[in-house]
Amino acid sequence: MTQPFIRNHQYNFIKKQADHVLRTHNTVSDPKVVEAVIFLAESKIMEQFPELSKEQKELLQPITTCKTSQDFAEYLNRLSEYTIDFPAITEAQIKKLFPKTKKLKLPDLANMEISKLTYLGWIDIATNKIYFVYPENGKFIGVEGKFTPGNKKNLCSLCHGHEEVALVTAISKAKSSLSPDYYKAVGNYMCVDAEKCNKRITDVSQLEDFFQRVLV
Repeated sequence: MTQPFIRNHQYNFIKKQADHVLRTHNTVSDPKVVEAVIFLAESKIMEQFPELSKEQKELLQPITTCKTSQDFAEYLNRLSEYTIDFPAITEAQIKKLFPKTKKLKLPDLANMEISKLTYLGWIDIATNKIYFVYPENGKFIGVEGKFTPGNKKNLCSLCHGHEEVALVTAISKAKSSLSPDYYKAVGNYMCVDAEKCNKRITDVSQLEDFFQRVLV
């Protein structure tokens, strides 16, 4: 039996390609154009998975034969059975990631669909703090930062969606070569609502780069 092999951001990517193909079927009459769009979508999806078994490839390929919204809904529902869950995490584990933070505001884990996340993120409005937790190489890593609400929509650096964003800044643990007392701030515009961001993110390179620049 095929084991789960699709990460959340990869599933979002496949969904985005499926939406594009469906839209093409509904709006384009030239069969050659439709064929080209389907071929490109399939190629992009396969590129997400450098190593695929025969069974895994067979699960992904039906995007080439789907035509109706029902077809695509069934295709995505089938793939959802093979998504990799975000690792279970406890409040105690989260506290260990932020040992210097007194009175740490914890996320409402009981009311979150943790398994469908790419990263765990939440804010503490009282302190203008924002927190990120990400699974890497079998363990969790965490970053704490400050957020400055923009009160307007803009592009999120993580999911590239046009949503309400905040300027998130975190202090890098690496000291500057200019002065041992100077610490570099790492900043990016990110979604205020991490749940929405997790539903759109299709590439983790920016997220992992953010963690890398802060923690190394």
